[in-house]
Amino acid sequence: MQDFKFNLDYVREQFPALSKTVNGYPAAFLDGPGGTQVPRSVVEKINEYLYYHNANSHGVFITSVQSDASYWAAKEALADFLNCEAREVAFGASSSTNNFLLAFGLLRSILKPGDEIIITEIDHEGNRSPWRTLEDFGIKIKNIRLDPDTYVLDLEDYKSKLSDRTKVVAVNWASNATGTISDVKTIIRMAHEAGAVTVVDAVHYALHRSIDVKDIDTDFLICSAYKFFGPHLGVLYAKAETGEKIKTVRVIADDNTDMPWKFETGTPAMELAAGAAAAVEFIAGIGKEHEQFFEKELSGLSGRRRLVVAGIKAIEAYEEPLAEKLRSELAAIEGVKVYSPPKDVPKTSTVSFTVKGANSNDAARFLAERGLFVWDGDFYAIHIVNEVLKLTGQGGLVRIGLAPYNTEDEIDRTIKAVKDFCAGLK
Repeated sequence: MQDFKFNLDYVREQFPALSKTVNGYPAAFLDGPGGTQVPRSVVEKINEYLYYHNANSHGVFITSVQSDASYWAAKEALADFLNCEAREVAFGASSSTNNFLLAFGLLRSILKPGDEIIITEIDHEGNRSPWRTLEDFGIKIKNIRLDPDTYVLDLEDYKSKLSDRTKVVAVNWASNATGTISDVKTIIRMAHEAGAVTVVDAVHYALHRSIDVKDIDTDFLICSAYKFFGPHLGVLYAKAETGEKIKTVRVIADDNTDMPWKFETGTPAMELAAGAAAAVEFIAGIGKEHEQFFEKELSGLSGRRRLVVAGIKAIEAYEEPLAEKLRSELAAIEGVKVYSPPKDVPKTSTVSFTVKGANSNDAARFLAERGLFVWDGDFYAIHIVNEVLKLTGQGGLVRIGLAPYNTEDEIDRTIKAVKDFCAGLK
Protein backbone atom coordinates (compact mmCIF):
# COMPACT_ATOMS: atom_id res chain seq x y z
CA MET A 1 0.00 0.00 0.00
CA GLN A 2 1.63 3.23 -1.15
CA ASP A 3 0.55 6.84 -0.53
CA PHE A 4 -2.81 5.78 0.86
CA LYS A 5 -5.35 8.57 1.01
CA PHE A 6 -8.85 7.88 2.27
CA ASN A 7 -11.72 9.62 0.49
CA LEU A 8 -13.45 10.83 3.64
CA ASP A 9 -15.76 13.22 1.81
CA TYR A 10 -17.08 10.36 -0.34
CA VAL A 11 -18.03 8.45 2.80
CA ARG A 12 -19.39 11.26 4.96
CA GLU A 13 -21.66 12.73 2.31
CA GLN A 14 -23.68 9.50 2.33
CA PHE A 15 -24.74 9.77 6.00
CA PRO A 16 -27.49 12.32 6.71
CA ALA A 17 -27.12 11.72 10.48
CA LEU A 18 -23.76 13.50 10.43
CA SER A 19 -25.57 16.85 10.10
CA LYS A 20 -26.91 16.51 13.65
CA THR A 21 -25.76 18.93 16.37
CA VAL A 22 -25.84 18.79 20.18
CA ASN A 23 -25.56 21.95 22.27
CA GLY A 24 -23.97 23.68 19.30
CA TYR A 25 -21.44 20.90 18.76
CA PRO A 26 -21.46 18.77 15.60
CA ALA A 27 -22.42 15.23 16.55
CA ALA A 28 -19.56 12.73 16.54
CA PHE A 29 -20.87 9.18 16.27
CA LEU A 30 -18.19 7.27 18.15
CA ASP A 31 -20.58 4.44 18.99
CA GLY A 32 -19.85 2.22 15.99
CA PRO A 33 -19.52 -1.06 17.94
CA GLY A 34 -23.08 -0.59 19.16
CA GLY A 35 -24.26 -0.12 15.58
CA THR A 36 -23.06 2.15 12.79
CA GLN A 37 -25.01 4.92 11.15
CA VAL A 38 -26.82 4.00 7.94
CA PRO A 39 -26.10 5.52 4.51
CA ARG A 40 -28.86 6.81 2.24
CA SER A 41 -28.44 3.92 -0.20
CA VAL A 42 -29.41 1.36 2.44
CA VAL A 43 -32.52 3.25 3.53
CA GLU A 44 -33.50 3.80 -0.10
CA LYS A 45 -33.14 0.09 -0.86
CA ILE A 46 -35.40 -0.84 2.05
CA ASN A 47 -37.93 1.78 0.96
CA GLU A 48 -37.79 0.57 -2.65
CA TYR A 49 -38.53 -2.97 -1.55
CA LEU A 50 -41.48 -1.92 0.61
CA TYR A 51 -42.87 0.48 -2.00
CA TYR A 52 -42.60 -1.71 -5.08
CA HIS A 53 -41.79 -5.37 -4.29
CA ASN A 54 -43.40 -6.10 -0.93
CA ALA A 55 -44.93 -9.58 -0.90
CA ASN A 56 -44.69 -12.92 0.84
CA SER A 57 -42.51 -15.59 -0.70
CA HIS A 58 -43.19 -18.30 -3.27
CA GLY A 59 -46.17 -16.66 -4.97
CA VAL A 60 -46.70 -16.74 -8.73
CA PHE A 61 -47.53 -13.05 -9.09
CA ILE A 62 -44.95 -10.43 -10.01
CA THR A 63 -44.22 -8.80 -6.65
CA SER A 64 -43.73 -12.18 -4.95
CA VAL A 65 -41.42 -13.30 -7.75
CA GLN A 66 -39.48 -10.03 -7.42
CA SER A 67 -39.38 -10.38 -3.65
CA ASP A 68 -37.93 -13.89 -3.86
CA ALA A 69 -35.34 -12.69 -6.37
CA SER A 70 -34.39 -9.78 -4.10
CA TYR A 71 -34.05 -12.10 -1.12
CA TRP A 72 -31.78 -14.51 -2.97
CA ALA A 73 -29.73 -11.57 -4.29
CA ALA A 74 -29.21 -10.52 -0.68
CA LYS A 75 -27.82 -13.96 0.11
CA GLU A 76 -25.48 -13.65 -2.87
CA ALA A 77 -24.27 -10.25 -1.60
CA LEU A 78 -23.59 -11.59 1.88
CA ALA A 79 -21.90 -14.62 0.35
CA ASP A 80 -19.44 -12.24 -1.31
CA PHE A 81 -19.00 -10.50 2.05
CA LEU A 82 -18.18 -13.81 3.77
CA ASN A 83 -16.58 -15.69 0.85
CA CYS A 84 -19.03 -18.57 0.70
CA GLU A 85 -21.98 -19.82 -1.35
CA ALA A 86 -25.38 -18.14 -1.22
CA ARG A 87 -26.95 -21.39 -0.01
CA GLU A 88 -24.73 -21.16 3.09
CA VAL A 89 -26.22 -17.79 4.17
CA ALA A 90 -29.28 -17.55 6.42
CA PHE A 91 -30.95 -14.49 7.92
CA GLY A 92 -32.62 -14.09 11.31
CA ALA A 93 -33.86 -11.48 13.75
CA SER A 94 -30.42 -10.97 15.33
CA SER A 95 -27.13 -12.73 15.89
CA SER A 96 -28.21 -13.69 19.40
CA THR A 97 -31.43 -15.18 18.02
CA ASN A 98 -29.53 -17.06 15.33
CA ASN A 99 -27.11 -18.41 17.90
CA PHE A 100 -29.87 -19.59 20.27
CA LEU A 101 -31.58 -21.39 17.39
CA LEU A 102 -28.26 -22.90 16.34
CA ALA A 103 -27.56 -24.05 19.90
CA PHE A 104 -30.88 -25.86 20.14
CA GLY A 105 -30.43 -27.28 16.66
CA LEU A 106 -27.11 -28.77 17.74
CA LEU A 107 -28.81 -30.05 20.89
CA ARG A 108 -31.29 -31.90 18.67
CA SER A 109 -28.53 -33.21 16.44
CA ILE A 110 -25.21 -33.96 18.09
CA LEU A 111 -25.32 -33.19 21.81
CA LYS A 112 -26.18 -35.47 24.70
CA PRO A 113 -25.85 -35.20 28.50
CA GLY A 114 -22.21 -35.24 29.54
CA ASP A 115 -20.94 -33.63 26.34
CA GLU A 116 -18.83 -30.48 26.64
CA ILE A 117 -18.93 -27.06 25.00
CA ILE A 118 -16.04 -24.61 25.22
CA ILE A 119 -16.76 -20.88 25.29
CA THR A 120 -14.48 -17.99 26.32
CA GLU A 121 -14.17 -15.32 28.97
CA ILE A 122 -13.78 -12.60 26.35
CA ASP A 123 -17.05 -13.21 24.53
CA HIS A 124 -20.21 -11.14 24.27
CA GLU A 125 -23.18 -12.89 25.90
CA GLY A 126 -24.60 -13.43 22.42
CA ASN A 127 -21.98 -16.17 22.11
CA ARG A 128 -22.03 -17.30 25.75
CA SER A 129 -25.65 -17.37 26.89
CA PRO A 130 -26.99 -19.68 24.13
CA TRP A 131 -24.43 -22.34 25.06
CA ARG A 132 -24.76 -21.80 28.82
CA THR A 133 -28.50 -22.40 28.45
CA LEU A 134 -27.71 -25.96 27.40
CA GLU A 135 -26.42 -26.68 30.90
CA ASP A 136 -30.10 -27.29 31.73
CA PHE A 137 -29.90 -30.32 29.43
CA GLY A 138 -26.82 -31.86 31.03
CA ILE A 139 -24.22 -30.23 28.81
CA LYS A 140 -21.00 -29.16 30.55
CA ILE A 141 -19.61 -25.70 29.76
CA LYS A 142 -15.92 -24.83 29.97
CA ASN A 143 -14.35 -21.38 29.57
CA ILE A 144 -11.10 -20.45 27.83
CA ARG A 145 -9.27 -18.23 30.30
CA LEU A 146 -8.50 -14.61 29.43
CA ASP A 147 -5.21 -13.08 30.53
CA PRO A 148 -6.37 -10.09 32.64
CA ASP A 149 -3.20 -8.13 31.84
CA THR A 150 -3.02 -8.59 28.06
CA TYR A 151 -6.72 -9.21 27.29
CA VAL A 152 -5.68 -12.18 25.13
CA LEU A 153 -7.11 -15.71 25.28
CA ASP A 154 -4.84 -18.33 26.85
CA LEU A 155 -4.41 -20.99 24.16
CA GLU A 156 -2.59 -23.32 26.55
CA ASP A 157 -5.63 -23.21 28.81
CA TYR A 158 -7.80 -23.95 25.76
CA LYS A 159 -5.62 -26.89 24.80
CA SER A 160 -5.92 -28.32 28.31
CA LYS A 161 -9.72 -28.17 28.15
CA LEU A 162 -10.17 -29.87 24.77
CA SER A 163 -11.09 -33.54 25.01
CA ASP A 164 -12.99 -36.24 23.16
CA ARG A 165 -16.08 -34.97 25.00
CA THR A 166 -15.78 -31.52 23.39
CA LYS A 167 -18.56 -31.22 20.81
CA VAL A 168 -18.75 -27.46 20.22
CA VAL A 169 -16.21 -24.63 20.47
CA ALA A 170 -17.79 -21.17 20.33
CA VAL A 171 -15.31 -18.30 20.15
CA ASN A 172 -15.28 -14.56 19.64
CA TRP A 173 -13.18 -13.24 16.73
CA ALA A 174 -12.87 -9.66 18.01
CA SER A 175 -13.81 -8.33 21.43
CA ASN A 176 -16.34 -5.52 21.56
CA ALA A 177 -14.86 -4.55 24.95
CA THR A 178 -11.10 -4.40 24.31
CA GLY A 179 -10.83 -4.75 20.52
CA THR A 180 -8.65 -7.88 20.87
CA ILE A 181 -8.62 -9.99 17.70
CA SER A 182 -8.25 -13.66 18.61
CA ASP A 183 -6.45 -16.32 16.60
CA VAL A 184 -9.62 -18.13 15.58
CA LYS A 185 -7.94 -20.04 12.78
CA THR A 186 -5.75 -21.86 15.29
CA ILE A 187 -8.66 -22.32 17.69
CA ILE A 188 -10.79 -23.82 14.91
CA ARG A 189 -8.03 -26.15 13.74
CA MET A 190 -7.54 -27.46 17.26
CA ALA A 191 -11.30 -27.90 17.71
CA HIS A 192 -11.62 -29.87 14.49
CA GLU A 193 -8.70 -32.08 15.49
CA ALA A 194 -10.72 -32.92 18.60
CA GLY A 195 -13.82 -33.63 16.49
CA ALA A 196 -15.75 -30.53 17.59
CA VAL A 197 -18.02 -28.18 15.63
CA THR A 198 -16.97 -24.52 15.64
CA VAL A 199 -19.01 -21.33 15.95
CA VAL A 200 -17.38 -17.92 15.43
CA ASP A 201 -18.92 -14.69 16.68
CA ALA A 202 -17.78 -12.12 14.11
CA VAL A 203 -20.27 -9.41 15.09
CA HIS A 204 -17.62 -6.93 16.19
CA TYR A 205 -15.01 -8.16 13.73
CA ALA A 206 -17.08 -7.79 10.57
CA LEU A 207 -16.55 -4.07 9.89
CA HIS A 208 -12.87 -4.04 10.83
CA ARG A 209 -11.35 -6.94 8.88
CA SER A 210 -12.50 -8.89 5.84
CA ILE A 211 -14.07 -12.26 6.60
CA ASP A 212 -13.08 -15.42 4.74
CA VAL A 213 -14.99 -18.34 6.20
CA LYS A 214 -13.25 -20.79 3.88
CA ASP A 215 -9.83 -19.66 5.06
CA ILE A 216 -10.60 -20.07 8.76
CA ASP A 217 -12.64 -23.23 8.00
CA THR A 218 -15.34 -22.63 10.61
CA ASP A 219 -18.58 -24.59 10.62
CA PHE A 220 -20.72 -21.61 11.61
CA LEU A 221 -20.23 -17.86 11.84
CA ILE A 222 -22.57 -15.12 12.98
CA CYS A 223 -22.56 -11.40 12.27
CA SER A 224 -25.05 -8.54 12.24
CA ALA A 225 -25.77 -6.18 9.36
CA TYR A 226 -26.37 -3.18 11.62
CA LYS A 227 -22.72 -3.31 12.68
CA PHE A 228 -21.66 -2.63 9.08
CA PHE A 229 -24.07 0.08 7.86
CA GLY A 230 -27.15 -2.11 7.45
CA PRO A 231 -30.46 -2.63 9.27
CA HIS A 232 -31.03 -4.79 12.36
CA LEU A 233 -30.67 -8.24 10.84
CA GLY A 234 -28.67 -11.27 11.94
CA VAL A 235 -26.58 -13.17 9.40
CA LEU A 236 -25.63 -16.84 9.85
CA TYR A 237 -23.05 -18.68 7.79
CA ALA A 238 -23.48 -22.46 7.90
CA LYS A 239 -20.88 -24.59 6.12
CA ALA A 240 -22.93 -26.76 3.77
CA GLU A 241 -21.42 -30.10 4.75
CA THR A 242 -22.07 -29.37 8.44
CA GLY A 243 -25.37 -27.57 8.12
CA GLU A 244 -26.94 -30.32 6.04
CA LYS A 245 -26.54 -32.72 8.99
CA ILE A 246 -28.23 -30.47 11.56
CA LYS A 247 -31.82 -30.82 12.73
CA THR A 248 -32.76 -27.19 13.09
CA VAL A 249 -35.39 -25.35 15.12
CA ARG A 250 -38.04 -23.97 12.78
CA VAL A 251 -41.53 -24.43 11.41
CA ILE A 252 -41.85 -28.01 10.07
CA ALA A 253 -38.44 -28.87 11.49
CA ASP A 254 -38.38 -32.51 10.43
CA ASP A 255 -39.11 -32.26 6.72
CA ASN A 256 -35.45 -32.33 5.56
CA THR A 257 -35.63 -28.69 4.48
CA ASP A 258 -32.74 -27.69 2.24
CA MET A 259 -29.96 -25.24 3.01
CA PRO A 260 -30.17 -22.37 3.82
CA TRP A 261 -33.92 -22.33 4.54
CA LYS A 262 -33.61 -24.87 7.34
CA PHE A 263 -31.88 -22.19 9.46
CA GLU A 264 -34.71 -19.67 9.02
CA THR A 265 -37.73 -20.14 11.29
CA GLY A 266 -40.43 -18.77 9.00
CA THR A 267 -41.21 -15.80 6.76
CA PRO A 268 -38.10 -13.60 6.84
CA ALA A 269 -37.74 -9.81 6.99
CA MET A 270 -37.16 -9.51 3.26
CA GLU A 271 -36.94 -5.71 3.29
CA LEU A 272 -34.11 -5.91 5.84
CA ALA A 273 -32.30 -8.47 3.72
CA ALA A 274 -32.46 -6.00 0.84
CA GLY A 275 -30.98 -3.37 3.15
CA ALA A 276 -28.19 -5.72 4.23
CA ALA A 277 -27.31 -6.31 0.58
CA ALA A 278 -27.18 -2.54 0.05
CA ALA A 279 -24.79 -2.27 3.01
CA VAL A 280 -22.46 -4.74 1.30
CA GLU A 281 -22.70 -2.67 -1.88
CA PHE A 282 -21.84 0.45 0.13
CA ILE A 283 -18.67 -1.22 1.41
CA ALA A 284 -17.90 -2.35 -2.16
CA GLY A 285 -18.31 1.29 -3.20
CA ILE A 286 -15.64 2.30 -0.71
CA GLY A 287 -13.53 -0.49 -2.19
CA LYS A 288 -13.97 0.85 -5.69
CA GLU A 289 -12.72 4.25 -4.51
CA HIS A 290 -9.59 2.74 -2.95
CA GLU A 291 -8.73 -0.57 -4.66
CA GLN A 292 -5.71 0.97 -6.39
CA PHE A 293 -3.98 1.13 -2.99
CA PHE A 294 -4.29 -2.60 -2.32
CA GLU A 295 -3.36 -4.32 -5.57
CA LYS A 296 -1.08 -6.84 -3.86
CA GLU A 297 -3.63 -7.78 -1.17
CA LEU A 298 -6.40 -8.10 -3.76
CA SER A 299 -4.46 -10.39 -6.08
CA GLY A 300 -6.63 -13.25 -7.30
CA LEU A 301 -9.90 -11.63 -6.24
CA SER A 302 -12.53 -10.41 -8.69
CA GLY A 303 -16.00 -8.94 -8.87
CA ARG A 304 -17.89 -7.79 -5.80
CA ARG A 305 -15.73 -9.91 -3.47
CA ARG A 306 -12.65 -7.98 -4.59
CA LEU A 307 -14.35 -4.64 -3.93
CA VAL A 308 -15.70 -5.73 -0.55
CA VAL A 309 -12.22 -6.76 0.60
CA ALA A 310 -10.79 -3.51 -0.76
CA GLY A 311 -13.44 -1.55 1.10
CA ILE A 312 -12.73 -3.24 4.42
CA LYS A 313 -8.98 -2.79 3.94
CA ALA A 314 -9.47 0.91 3.19
CA ILE A 315 -11.61 1.31 6.32
CA GLU A 316 -8.95 -0.43 8.42
CA ALA A 317 -6.13 1.65 6.93
CA TYR A 318 -8.03 4.85 7.69
CA GLU A 319 -9.25 4.00 11.19
CA GLU A 320 -6.16 2.41 12.71
CA PRO A 321 -4.00 5.58 12.92
CA LEU A 322 -6.92 7.40 14.54
CA ALA A 323 -7.38 4.56 17.02
CA GLU A 324 -3.67 4.51 17.84
CA LYS A 325 -3.78 8.25 18.47
CA LEU A 326 -6.67 7.69 20.85
CA ARG A 327 -4.90 4.87 22.69
CA SER A 328 -1.64 6.76 23.17
CA GLU A 329 -3.07 10.18 24.05
CA LEU A 330 -5.77 8.88 26.38
CA ALA A 331 -3.21 6.69 28.17
CA ALA A 332 -1.08 9.81 28.73
CA ILE A 333 -3.86 11.55 30.70
CA GLU A 334 -3.41 11.27 34.45
CA GLY A 335 -6.01 8.92 35.94
CA VAL A 336 -7.00 7.30 32.63
CA LYS A 337 -6.45 3.57 32.09
CA VAL A 338 -6.79 2.21 28.55
CA TYR A 339 -7.78 -1.45 28.19
CA SER A 340 -6.02 -2.58 25.02
CA PRO A 341 -3.89 -5.61 24.16
CA PRO A 342 -0.13 -5.21 23.53
CA LYS A 343 1.10 -3.58 20.34
CA ASP A 344 1.95 -6.91 18.69
CA VAL A 345 -1.60 -8.24 19.15
CA PRO A 346 -4.04 -7.43 16.32
CA LYS A 347 -6.95 -5.27 17.40
CA THR A 348 -9.89 -3.32 16.01
CA SER A 349 -10.27 0.45 16.15
CA THR A 350 -12.21 0.18 19.41
CA VAL A 351 -10.67 1.91 22.41
CA SER A 352 -11.97 1.41 25.95
CA PHE A 353 -10.88 3.16 29.13
CA THR A 354 -11.75 4.09 32.70
CA VAL A 355 -11.10 7.23 34.72
CA LYS A 356 -9.81 6.80 38.25
CA GLY A 357 -12.33 8.00 40.82
CA ALA A 358 -15.16 8.37 38.30
CA ASN A 359 -18.07 6.27 37.18
CA SER A 360 -17.89 5.49 33.47
CA ASN A 361 -21.49 6.58 33.00
CA ASP A 362 -20.61 10.06 34.29
CA ALA A 363 -17.74 10.28 31.81
CA ALA A 364 -19.99 9.20 28.95
CA ARG A 365 -22.64 11.77 29.93
CA PHE A 366 -19.99 14.51 30.01
CA LEU A 367 -18.87 13.59 26.52
CA ALA A 368 -22.46 13.35 25.28
CA GLU A 369 -23.12 16.94 26.30
CA ARG A 370 -20.32 17.90 23.94
CA GLY A 371 -21.81 15.96 21.07
CA LEU A 372 -19.44 13.00 21.50
CA PHE A 373 -21.46 9.78 21.42
CA VAL A 374 -19.67 6.97 23.27
CA TRP A 375 -20.86 3.89 25.14
CA ASP A 376 -20.37 2.98 28.77
CA GLY A 377 -20.98 -0.19 30.77
CA ASP A 378 -20.29 -3.82 29.86
CA PHE A 379 -21.86 -3.89 26.34
CA TYR A 380 -23.02 -7.46 27.14
CA ALA A 381 -19.37 -8.51 27.34
CA ILE A 382 -20.43 -9.18 30.90
CA HIS A 383 -17.88 -11.76 31.95
CA ILE A 384 -14.75 -9.91 30.87
CA VAL A 385 -15.89 -6.51 32.17
CA ASN A 386 -17.43 -7.59 35.46
CA GLU A 387 -15.68 -10.85 36.36
CA VAL A 388 -12.21 -10.56 34.81
CA LEU A 389 -11.60 -6.81 34.93
CA LYS A 390 -13.75 -6.32 38.08
CA LEU A 391 -15.25 -3.04 36.88
CA THR A 392 -18.82 -3.42 38.12
CA GLY A 393 -18.40 -0.82 40.85
CA GLN A 394 -16.96 1.68 38.41
CA GLY A 395 -19.78 1.32 35.92
CA GLY A 396 -17.75 -0.74 33.48
CA LEU A 397 -15.80 0.81 30.63
CA VAL A 398 -16.09 3.91 28.49
CA ARG A 399 -15.91 2.70 24.89
CA ILE A 400 -15.01 4.66 21.77
CA GLY A 401 -15.52 2.79 18.52
CA LEU A 402 -14.53 4.22 15.18
CA ALA A 403 -16.26 4.03 11.83
CA PRO A 404 -15.01 5.39 8.48
CA TYR A 405 -17.13 8.53 8.79
CA ASN A 406 -15.25 9.67 11.91
CA THR A 407 -12.66 12.43 11.59
CA GLU A 408 -9.39 13.39 13.22
CA ASP A 409 -11.07 16.53 14.51
CA GLU A 410 -13.58 14.34 16.36
CA ILE A 411 -10.70 12.40 17.90
CA ASP A 412 -9.05 15.66 19.01
CA ARG A 413 -12.34 16.87 20.51
CA THR A 414 -12.72 13.59 22.38
CA ILE A 415 -9.21 13.71 23.84
CA LYS A 416 -9.73 17.30 24.99
CA ALA A 417 -13.11 16.46 26.51
CA VAL A 418 -11.62 13.55 28.50
CA LYS A 419 -8.87 15.87 29.74
CA ASP A 420 -11.51 18.40 30.80
CA PHE A 421 -13.53 15.71 32.56
CA CYS A 422 -10.48 14.52 34.47
CA ALA A 423 -9.51 18.09 35.40
CA GLY A 424 -12.98 18.60 36.84
CA LEU A 425 -12.48 15.71 39.25
CA LYS A 426 -9.57 17.39 41.03
